[in-house]
Amino acid sequence: MPPQQAASGEERTVDPDAARLWHVTLSVSGREVPLGEVRRSLEQLAHDHPFLMTSRYADDHAEIRYWEEARDLRDAAAVALRLWGEHRASAQLPPWEIVGLEVIDRETYRQRIAEGYGPPPASPVGVHPF
Repeated sequence: MPPQQAASGEERTVDPDAARLWHVTLSVSGREVPLGEVRRSLEQLAHDHPFLMTSRYADDHAEIRYWEEARDLRDAAAVALRLWGEHRASAQLPPWEIVGLEVIDRETYRQRIAEGYGPPPASPVGVHPF
């Protein structure tokens, strides 16, 4: 197991086969859709996949934030990039495209919050308008 530098400056050992938590922010956008339809589809997605922490939406874009458990960033990003397309029909999601993706590990997320950078922790959890 190779050592890595933790945010605190301490060295820690990382098991390359162990799953880690990744904070994912997925941004989508496209043509305008009635707000009620966007809200209903995001609520259905959250119901189908309770790992979704929070969603914010408008009539032409949305942002989904959640924690993903994956072995590495590549795996977490691959799951995130499939999320919208794979659930478009089941949750009746708008036909929008993915326009942004950020995947960061838990330590980086915590460090950003502690330093006052990045989005604050999602509160309240759920589906909300921008």
